Amino acid sequence: MLIQTDLVTLRPLNENDAQEFYLWSLDREVTKYSISSYAYPQSLSDIEKWLASINASNKTVSLGICCPQSNKLVGYAGITSISALNRCGEYFILIGDKSYWGKGIATEVTKLITEYGIKTLGLNRVELTAFAENPAAVKAYEKAGYQHEGVLRQAGFRDGQFYDKVMMAVLAQDWI
Repeated sequence: MLIQTDLVTLRPLNENDAQEFYLWSLDREVTKYSISSYAYPQSLSDIEKWLASINASNKTVSLGICCPQSNKLVGYAGITSISALNRCGEYFILIGDKSYWGKGIATEVTKLITEYGIKTLGLNRVELTAFAENPAAVKAYEKAGYQHEGVLRQAGFRDGQFYDKVMMAVLAQDWI
């Protein structure tokens, strides 16, 4: 599967992407608000094994985010915890290359993957959580059409303290 716009190209991930993931994992600023597995050191070999298995799950869709001009991998995003019964899933994104932050890529990717989840996978609901201390992420999700549903108090632990997370979602009936 390949999705391309003027701003991004989304493509399947593979083992050849391991070096970029490894470099991102070494930068605490990149991984601070990411999934908990980035909170612990990972070897290049661990990342290669994870990437080798990533496309085998029927509960997760993971796509590499690339610059369309250079084809450089700059991040990844997708939907995980896909429930066929409940027709829902959880959106995630990581822009690993900081030189691509603040360029509207997160909003664009969020729209593309949400549309894929609703129109192609037939999901009724795509949800996410974001650290309340990460206003750039919350703003990108709002621009992509996600609505606030509540606050998960002290739901994330980073740098020795607890932080609130905001719960946001899009429903198929509200999707444009």
